[in-house]
Amino acid sequence: MRLTKFSHSCVRLERDGAVLVIDPGTFSERAALDGVDAVLLTHEHIDHLDVEALADALAKRPSVTVYTHSAVVPKLSALAGAVTTVESGESFTAAGFSVRAYGGWHAIIHPDLPPVANLGFLVEDSVYHPGDSFDVPEGVQVDTLFVPVSAPWLKLAEAVDFVRAVAPRQAYAMHDSLLSGPGTRVTDANMAQLCDCEYARLEPGAVVDLPG
Repeated sequence: MRLTKFSHSCVRLERDGAVLVIDPGTFSERAALDGVDAVLLTHEHIDHLDVEALADALAKRPSVTVYTHSAVVPKLSALAGAVTTVESGESFTAAGFSVRAYGGWHAIIHPDLPPVANLGFLVEDSVYHPGDSFDVPEGVQVDTLFVPVSAPWLKLAEAVDFVRAVAPRQAYAMHDSLLSGPGTRVTDANMAQLCDCEYARLEPGAVVDLPG
């Protein structure tokens, strides 16, 4: 299984010619969707969802299926017929990959803002992408975790505690586009020291070969 990390929170997985993309948002490169077969959307925020890019991808490949929470569907009118809704706890197959959904809600930004639905996705019982949450996938040994490291809704201690709770073999930074250069260096140094596992930041376009 080949993993390619794109900017911010976008992750692409490939195996046997099939392509699965998670959270291709407006902060990430459209190249992530080249040849895509299925897309997982954790939630509705634009840094995780680029409707125009998805519509363009569907125009090129009408067979693409988009999987997301039912609350996101009103945002996807341009993708009519391509969307399949999933709920927390549900298992399904996307582009030949086994996927299980976790969580249900975006982390709280501020009590005065309405709550937003959010699903974390575990792919092949191996790679976990939590979207904008720190929901822990219970009862499974995660190999590769993507950990949000910068957002209006988090602090570094929460990111560290999330990694420790999941206890993966390796953790990669995501949700990092809001960090400055110095902020990136400080965040990475602390995460590497405190996470109790292998931690790294993958530059956009970086490729990692994983088991499975």
